[in-house]
Amino acid sequence: MAAAAGNVCGAAGAGAAAEARFISSAKGKGLFATKNIRKGETVFVERPVVSSQFLWNALYNYRACDHCLRALETAEENAQRLLGNSSLVLPHPEQCSIRKDLHQQCPRCQAAWEQYHRVLCLGPSRDDPTHPLNKLQEAWRNMHYPPETSSIMLMARMVATVKQAKDKEWWIKTFSQFCSKTANEEEEIVHKLLGDKFKGQLELLRLLFTEALYDEHLSRWFTPEGFRSLFALVGTNGQGIGTSSLSQWVHACDALDLPMLQREELDAFIDQLYKDMEKESGEFLNCEGSGLYVLQSCCNHSCIPNAETSFPENNFLLHLTALEDIEAGEEICISYLDCCQRERSRHSRNKILRENYLFTCSCPKCLAQADDADVTSDEEEEGEGETDDAELEDEMTDV
Repeated sequence: MAAAAGNVCGAAGAGAAAEARFISSAKGKGLFATKNIRKGETVFVERPVVSSQFLWNALYNYRACDHCLRALETAEENAQRLLGNSSLVLPHPEQCSIRKDLHQQCPRCQAAWEQYHRVLCLGPSRDDPTHPLNKLQEAWRNMHYPPETSSIMLMARMVATVKQAKDKEWWIKTFSQFCSKTANEEEEIVHKLLGDKFKGQLELLRLLFTEALYDEHLSRWFTPEGFRSLFALVGTNGQGIGTSSLSQWVHACDALDLPMLQREELDAFIDQLYKDMEKESGEFLNCEGSGLYVLQSCCNHSCIPNAETSFPENNFLLHLTALEDIEAGEEICISYLDCCQRERSRHSRNKILRENYLFTCSCPKCLAQADDADVTSDEEEEGEGETDDAELEDEMTDV
C-alpha cells in the first residue's frame, strides 16, 4: 500500500513526469503520470530521505559508503572476495568505475555529517561493546538474520536527523508522510521482521533505542505504541537498495563492441564467474541496505507493472523507469513481486502479498483471474516451507 496523504516532499517539482495523488482512505496515495511517458524513459531519479546499509551485510565486509551505499571495492576485489580467490584477474579492468582513492571514503557524502552523523558518530567508542549504539546494533543482529529486509539503523538515522536538524518540525512532517498502519497491522509487520518472540524482542529494542537516542522532542517515538508504529513504518515503506561494482563492470562489458569470438569468450567467462560465486557465497552478492523514498513509497503494486525501480548509479539514487508507454493521468505501478512470483496463480500471488505487505491485490490481472480456482502454483508447492524473503529482497535491490 502506498503512503498516506500528505504533501511535504511528496509531490514532484514543476515539469516532473509524475506526482503523488490521494486515492482513498483504504488505498492511500498513488503515483500518477503528469505527461505521456515512453517505454524505457526514466520517470524520476530520487534520493532517499534516510538510508542505511544492512548490519549483517556490513559485518560480512560488503564494503560500501556508510551514507550512500556506493560500493567501494573494485569489480576485481568484489569478485575475489565472493569467490574466496585473491588471484582472480578480471578482463577489461578499465570498465570498472571504482577508483582506489575512493575506497575508504566517498567524497560526495559529507552530507551525512550535516544530516545525522554528529549524533551517531561513535568516535573512539566504535569498538566498545558497552556503548548504547553498539548494544542496539548487536541486539538487532541477534534478532534479524539474513536475508535482511530492514535495519534498526534506519530508525536511528530518522531520530538523529530530527535531533540534529534546525527545523525539527519539517523533518517530523516529512517522516509522517509515509504509510501508517492499524495497531493489528503493525503487530503483523513486527512479527514478520522479528519472528514469534517479537513482543519481548520489540520491547528490548525499544529500551536499547531509548538508552542510545532518547530525545524529549520525539518522546512519542520512544513509547511502546510509538516505537511499534515507527518500526512498522520502516518495515512497510523501506525500499531495498542494492549496489555492486561487479554488476557495474558486467553492464559496461555488455556494452563493449567486440568481435564475435571475443564476445562469446567474455560472456562465457562472466556466466561461469556468477555460477562460481553463487556456489561459494550463495545469493548474497550485493552491498545491500534500505531507504525511505517519498515518491517511490507512493507507487502502488500491480502484478502487471508499468514501471520498475533500479540503482544504476551504484549508489542510493533510485531510478524509476517505464516498462511500457504510460499516458498522462495513468497510475504508475511497480511490482512488489519478482518475475517468477508474478507468473504464479492469483491465489499464490496474493498469499505472498498478504503475508508480506498485508493487502490483497486488485490489479487488472488479479481481477481478470478472480473466478479462477484458489489453487497453489506448482512452484510454490515444490518450495513449501521455504521463505519468500530472499526472492523479495532480490527484486527490491535490482542494480
